[in-house]
Amino acid sequence: MTKKPAQKKAAKSTAPKARIGFVGVGRMGANMARHLNDLKYKVTAVYDVNEAAADDLAKELGATACKKLADVTAHADIIFTVVTNDDAMKRIFLDKGDSLLKGAEGRTFINCATLSPGIQQKVAKAAADKKATCIEACMASSISHARTGKLYLMIGADDAVFKKHKKLLEDISLNLRHIGAIGKAAEVKALVNMVMNINTAGLAEGLGLAQSLGHDLKMICEVFSQTGANSRVLETDADDMIAREHDCWFSAEHAAKDSGIAAGLAKAQKLSLPLNDAAKAQYDRMVDLHIGGLDKSGIAELTFPGRTGTEKKKKKGGKKK
Repeated sequence: MTKKPAQKKAAKSTAPKARIGFVGVGRMGANMARHLNDLKYKVTAVYDVNEAAADDLAKELGATACKKLADVTAHADIIFTVVTNDDAMKRIFLDKGDSLLKGAEGRTFINCATLSPGIQQKVAKAAADKKATCIEACMASSISHARTGKLYLMIGADDAVFKKHKKLLEDISLNLRHIGAIGKAAEVKALVNMVMNINTAGLAEGLGLAQSLGHDLKMICEVFSQTGANSRVLETDADDMIAREHDCWFSAEHAAKDSGIAAGLAKAQKLSLPLNDAAKAQYDRMVDLHIGGLDKSGIAELTFPGRTGTEKKKKKGGKKK
């Protein structure tokens, strides 16, 4: 893991003079843009399918709220993309109509969403055909980290492209890891989220069973923290599971999508991942119950006795056991 160094020479490689654009200005993208604006980078163009969000951020930063993707490319030298899934990535880069690749020669695209390795590679090739470059910068951090420039980034890029833009990447991150070529960072991010999702599902089951047995859950969490049941998820999600506070930092819908990416990679390698399959099924069920917009901690709604998911399951299953 490479911690953020203070290297004055690196500033010449990605000067703040470069015009910065953002496509996808939800909570992560908007706060990354705000942070770069604080550092005096020129955030010149923003775009989002939610035009009101783009308009508001543009006013705040003194940028242009673009109505077309090609206009972002025209107004920026480096474009960050933070989109929801592979289909959204295809739309912004590979659409035959409006596209970020129109007039893209000399541009660099820094793609930050959790996507499949295949779409990252396909977009990078399409960009190269237009004489543009791509960096995949997979994030394993939260909204507060985006706002303060303390993201953990897994980078997929050619060495030369990475070195050229390293200063910019360091300015939005606390920790930075160059994994390898395009696609490799997406593989590692899929592994990270797969394990995180499994841990979250496991914690929800443990706490749900503990409650049904009549244990004090604060005591259970303390015991977990001192034993092999300890995990990062225990620190971040346990209190929310107990209090039913599922304000979204990382949605169950996204968890389902990311576990699906891992499942696809496993299938290609002819591997069986039963725990990942089980966790994905739980997140898919949240989506089916129309609670996929909750934070991933909301998986506790499927395991704690008397909660939304368990109640509906009993209704569908007939007699209560």
